[in-house]
Amino acid sequence: MKKVLITGAGGFIGHHCTEALLEKGFEVHAVSSKWRRNDYRDEVTWHHADLHNAEHVLKVMVAVRPQYMLHLAWDVTPGVYWASLENLRWVKSSLGLLQAFIDTGGQRVLMAGSCAEYDWRYGYCSEMLTPLQPSTLYGVCKASLQAIVEAAEQEAGISTAWGRLFFLYGPGEHGGRLVPEVIEKLKSGEEVLCTHGEQIRDYIYVRDAAAAMAALLDSAVRGPVNIASGQPVPLKEVIYSAAEAVGRPDLVRLGAIAASADDPPLLIADTRRLNDEVGFKARFSLEAGMRETAAAFKSQQ
Repeated sequence: MKKVLITGAGGFIGHHCTEALLEKGFEVHAVSSKWRRNDYRDEVTWHHADLHNAEHVLKVMVAVRPQYMLHLAWDVTPGVYWASLENLRWVKSSLGLLQAFIDTGGQRVLMAGSCAEYDWRYGYCSEMLTPLQPSTLYGVCKASLQAIVEAAEQEAGISTAWGRLFFLYGPGEHGGRLVPEVIEKLKSGEEVLCTHGEQIRDYIYVRDAAAAMAALLDSAVRGPVNIASGQPVPLKEVIYSAAEAVGRPDLVRLGAIAASADDPPLLIADTRRLNDEVGFKARFSLEAGMRETAAAFKSQQ
């Protein structure tokens, strides 16, 4: 059985990736800095480790000796992570994790990147065409780490891939982001004050994103791959889809607040590598994903 070590398994996308990897037939070993019970499936083996501690990392790698690694762990606290110096710490720890993986015989690694690596002035983000010119420390750190990982691939004799995640939504998303904030306000009977909502984005349901990451890890595709739906949609449609799922579209107020001056009008993904090379296409429509998301929020409440 293919043995994989996943970091960030307790996070928003990590939970869903764990399920996707099990469905792919992987033997899943998950790392957490907190002691955890097997609260996903009995097949998942949890390991307690601080990924910023080199001794902890090496101990886990020696114990597991994974053939595959999916590295998701990073500090993505809403409103903070774009400029946080924790990004520097995560670059260092990610490289240490990679070194330990190589030293213990690892064969293929997939790390989570971000659309924040691209130059957003171009609007259309293609792995092979769009320049990388991130405007935030987070984006710079992700792009720099990807360049190092790719450069080390040949020398280390391993296979590497980099999943550039676009805009995710779904169950378990942090409350400070667009979709959960809209849902929570509407469920409380509050008005949702929005910009004009004409900004075009690529939103992908988290279960689709997780399945895409599992498919990419399980493939032979190397280098950066956009993890996105390939379906451009105006933000107002995302907002109204959430509102319809909650049953309160009457509380949405488009144009009530001004859009930020640096908010790009267009930010979408070229998904041809994901579709044609990895062989993956998103299964969930925006409406279907939003219905599941709203139902999950209701269940949690």
